[in-house]
Amino acid sequence: MAQILLLHSAYGLRPAVHAAADRLRAAGHTVHTPDLFEGRTFEDIEEAMAYKEEVGNDELLRRAVGAAAPLLGPDTAMVYAGFSLGGSLAQNLALADENARGLLLLHGTSDIREDAATSVPVQLHVAEPDPFESEDWLNAWYLNMRKAGADVEVHRYHGAGHVFTDPDLPDYDAEAAEQTWAVALDFLAELDEQAEQAG
Repeated sequence: MAQILLLHSAYGLRPAVHAAADRLRAAGHTVHTPDLFEGRTFEDIEEAMAYKEEVGNDELLRRAVGAAAPLLGPDTAMVYAGFSLGGSLAQNLALADENARGLLLLHGTSDIREDAATSVPVQLHVAEPDPFESEDWLNAWYLNMRKAGADVEVHRYHGAGHVFTDPDLPDYDAEAAEQTWAVALDFLAELDEQAEQAG
């Protein structure tokens, strides 16, 4: 079963993140949910983004690296996962970890260095359209990920809101959320199967 680092969105470490972690644990995975916002959570996207900007991207990445570091060892193959902002941070961590087993992105991506190289399997779940992940951006992101060597799946959910997996936010789409988790659990099961075959 997978070791998963699950990073929260700009809304903070909300109940939906804990519920997602519990869902993954019920499937047998070990899930870590660090709080990168030091206890702050938000209901409003503008307030959430303002706090994110106040902390700064560099500091958030430093906190994410700090959360991952104690979990990693020479034999640790981590699956990095995250919601929106957390997805962006998870992507950065996964591309910097040559032992990463997988990358599960929910509602968010990050830019990719031109010299990036990885063979990590990637699964992205994103609304269509998404105000934070434009069509042009996603097309470029996909091509750059493939160029880096990643095996990429993209699942789009027409009409869903940005963070459509959080039942306490206006973006929530129950059907899209359930489909996302079903597909994500299959992805994690495939990663486990690949690890067993390789081991």
